[in-house]
Amino acid sequence: MKLKYHHATFALLPLLAVTTIAVPRVFGTSMSCSSVNSSTLLQSAQRQFGTGNYSAAITTLHSVISEDSTNATAFYLLGRCYYEIRDLDQAITHAEKSVALEPQSSVYEDWLGRDYAAKADRDKSYFAARKIKRHFERAVELDPHNLSARRDLAEFCAQAPWAVGGNTDEAITQIDAIAKIDPIAGNVARASFDVNALKRLDLADSEYKQVLAAKPKDSQPYLDAVVFYQAQNKPGEMNAFLDAAARVSPNDPRLVFYRAAAMVMSGTNLDRAAGYFKSYLASTPDRSEWPSHAEAREWLGRLYEDEGRRVEAAEQYRASLQLDPSRTSAQTRLEKLEKESL
Repeated sequence: MKLKYHHATFALLPLLAVTTIAVPRVFGTSMSCSSVNSSTLLQSAQRQFGTGNYSAAITTLHSVISEDSTNATAFYLLGRCYYEIRDLDQAITHAEKSVALEPQSSVYEDWLGRDYAAKADRDKSYFAARKIKRHFERAVELDPHNLSARRDLAEFCAQAPWAVGGNTDEAITQIDAIAKIDPIAGNVARASFDVNALKRLDLADSEYKQVLAAKPKDSQPYLDAVVFYQAQNKPGEMNAFLDAAARVSPNDPRLVFYRAAAMVMSGTNLDRAAGYFKSYLASTPDRSEWPSHAEAREWLGRLYEDEGRRVEAAEQYRASLQLDPSRTSAQTRLEKLEKESL
């Protein structure tokens, strides 16, 4: 079984930004010292998470829990941290605790489903896979307007085997519901279904062209399209959507990564592309909803390989694999270079 619920897939989803995670409110003026300290620590952990310092955030959050063992937000954010460092068992443990403490949270249920999905994918575990759907369904039940949860449920139903709850009709039902709430999000969800369930790239292309015509005010739908066209090796289409994304969110750090990838594909401005990749690696945290640093290293290796800088290319492929040993494309490119150098 191979479920596409890993960080590359979730990069297509509008995830909850860490800055929107609510710090528990404290009422009145007789606030205890421990409450003040827990709140301060939680804010510090949020900042650490936002900069990609997950180990420090984990340490800080354990301090929060030692003072307040009923802090659902702390357990939720701990689960997010463990998810980022791919300790999925710990991610599930802490996400389950957050759900137990705050059972009416759609966001917490959705993330617990994602944790189980990642574990099912990595471990090829039907035991974990059988738990995914009910958490996504519960998240939608708790908040029918949680489009991320509906998208997760649709993705699962479209991609999972029937034995663990896959059902394309249910996926379409969720996509139709998304489209009623937000037509642009509906286009994006339907495009994903076209690719993963129908294998119809032409239909996905049509959906993304409708996104471009609709001129959304958020960069994410454009970047969803960019990921699609990157997979099709179409730098021209990538640039059209990147231009649109830059108009609404010119400072989005992901823009330089995708600009550089498009340059490598087209074989143009390689010096500028190398600078973009290096800037992305130096200035962004390695986070699951963005292009990974392992991917950036592989692209930089491709760039060097195109320039005939084989030693430097091999170094980048090795660095990519050190960050993510599962990157088969980097492994294949490295092996080819090593074989040719014999």
